[in-house]
Amino acid sequence: MSGLRAALAIAAGLALAGVAAWWTLLFFAQRAVLFPRSLAIGGGADPESAGGQRLWLETAGGRVEAWWLPGAGSGLAPRPLILFAHGNGELIDHWVDELARLREWGFSLLLLEYPGYGRSQGSPSERSITEAIVAAYDRAVSRPDVDPLRIVGYGRSVGGGAVCALSRERPLAALVLESTFTSVRRLARSFGLPGFLVRDPFDNERAVRAFAGPILLVHGEHDANIPVRHAEALHAAARHSVLHLERCGHNDCPRPWEALRTFFAEHGLL
Repeated sequence: MSGLRAALAIAAGLALAGVAAWWTLLFFAQRAVLFPRSLAIGGGADPESAGGQRLWLETAGGRVEAWWLPGAGSGLAPRPLILFAHGNGELIDHWVDELARLREWGFSLLLLEYPGYGRSQGSPSERSITEAIVAAYDRAVSRPDVDPLRIVGYGRSVGGGAVCALSRERPLAALVLESTFTSVRRLARSFGLPGFLVRDPFDNERAVRAFAGPILLVHGEHDANIPVRHAEALHAAARHSVLHLERCGHNDCPRPWEALRTFFAEHGLL
């Protein structure tokens, strides 16, 4: 019997050591997974060629890039603004043409790069990204051609975490969350990492619950990276939201132009 106890104790010790080793690996690797900067390639675009302007935001970690792209029309009359935060394997360079229709509708765009991505200095984290997007917002509202009552936060994937974080720091007229998760803690549990070890939790569900304005949730029904149940949970938590599902995955969804235009029109943002 004593031999059996000893064997069980050894097995339990090995199991605990294995779990501890796995947790340690995930703790130190999680930012490389959440922010895979090496996958964000294909830069070199120029905002000036699209009639825009390159901005530099000063943050604690260094200069962060943002691109200002004015909406269609002339004059300095205040316009609605979309502050856009992209996915974790992308750059602002990828979104000038992709979001051009929003400019045709009269929205100005402010595309935020993440610290450590592209030409920006620093390292990505929830704290550094939040600092950068708040700085971008503050730069925007200082402009005479921006209507501060019609600023929309639009985030895709991890960018949804960025604009949800912004919503807790600055007033926004609306949120558009595309392929966005409830929280990194919930995602991490599927990899066996307990929530208390998550370094950048991005608690979007909490932010959505606190947000008083309208929210458009866009998600792919076949998203394998961030399952659609995340969008459904955000929809259930929100005070005023619309859930729009597309027959697509995570990176192959078309822009939901009809749903976007309807949402913006219904809430006086166009």
